[in-house]
Amino acid sequence: MYAAGSPSSMAFLWPALVAESASELASVVAHELVDLAIGRDAHKRGPEPRWTTRNEVVLELTTVRLRDFSTAREGVPTLVCAPFALHGATITDFAPDHSLIAALHGAGSARVLVTDWRSATPAMRFLSIDSYLADLNVVVDTIGGTVDLVGLCQGGWMALIYAARFPAKVRKLVLAGAPIDLAAGSSKLSQLARETPLGIFKQLVDLGSGRVLGAHALRFWEPAAPDGEMIAHSLQSAVGTDAAAARLEERFRDWYAWTLDLPGTYYLQVVEQLFKENRLAGGRFVGLGRCIELTDVRCPLFLLAAQDDEVVAPAQIFATERLVGSSLGAIRKATAPCEHLGLFMGKDVLADVWPDVGRWLM
Repeated sequence: MYAAGSPSSMAFLWPALVAESASELASVVAHELVDLAIGRDAHKRGPEPRWTTRNEVVLELTTVRLRDFSTAREGVPTLVCAPFALHGATITDFAPDHSLIAALHGAGSARVLVTDWRSATPAMRFLSIDSYLADLNVVVDTIGGTVDLVGLCQGGWMALIYAARFPAKVRKLVLAGAPIDLAAGSSKLSQLARETPLGIFKQLVDLGSGRVLGAHALRFWEPAAPDGEMIAHSLQSAVGTDAAAARLEERFRDWYAWTLDLPGTYYLQVVEQLFKENRLAGGRFVGLGRCIELTDVRCPLFLLAAQDDEVVAPAQIFATERLVGSSLGAIRKATAPCEHLGLFMGKDVLADVWPDVGRWLM
């Protein structure tokens, strides 16, 4: 018998689709197979990660808390659209020397805010991508109606959709490690999404009674917990050889283990429409009642990729250049020497690469 949550236990997932379509009884069997593969205690999680930089919550909606890290009130605000996927928005402000917020402040961006997406409650299970786009629009209007928008990873496609749907509200747009054109390249994440039957994702939603529990999704995507070497590589720090390094490693483990629960409707739309069918890049994605035309994005654009990204292939984000309406002279591209998490948390990348992004915004 395979241990629950081990890579070999993923073999249990594949019979689930066959069982699901056979009969009502077989559907129950499929549920049990997925449950066994993930682990029955996967819902447990520790305390919510803490923020590093002083901030205040200036708006609370059902989906999001808007956190304000500003040191001044003048100028166009920089709104960081954090990923709404596995981990919380503290990826933007993980620890001293590992804070994207601090990097932007250091580059002169005094007015910085972050979308702190809230974990989905059972009552939120039917919220869709449109629900989050609508609330993002409320956030932008709340802080003045015009923003410099910085989309990170899964927050990147959301930011790009928003910029195309409301082009007059986005002065400049930064996309970092964002999966935009899934056909332009291949990564671990896009390959797994493409090759896994949709029925398996539906079983994940069923397991959470209409939500995808973050701990379940974490076990599905990354069965093995990160080891010290992987953590040091992501943070671009020394392996835990002293007390400070050990504390940083433990902080990462706590951050990594704390996950967000997602509405099932939202999750299945992302999987099917964006990852499997690549509708955004193909000009077939409908957001807030309109087909999203990426050529409507004409603002200055900064595309930042991670050289060794195992989650988002650089080609998947750099393909944005040919999809938008921004002139070539208004588009800047850069590749950071890191892997995916290092793009947002790596000490060297935050010290050497993100200040350039901040100065470009200014």
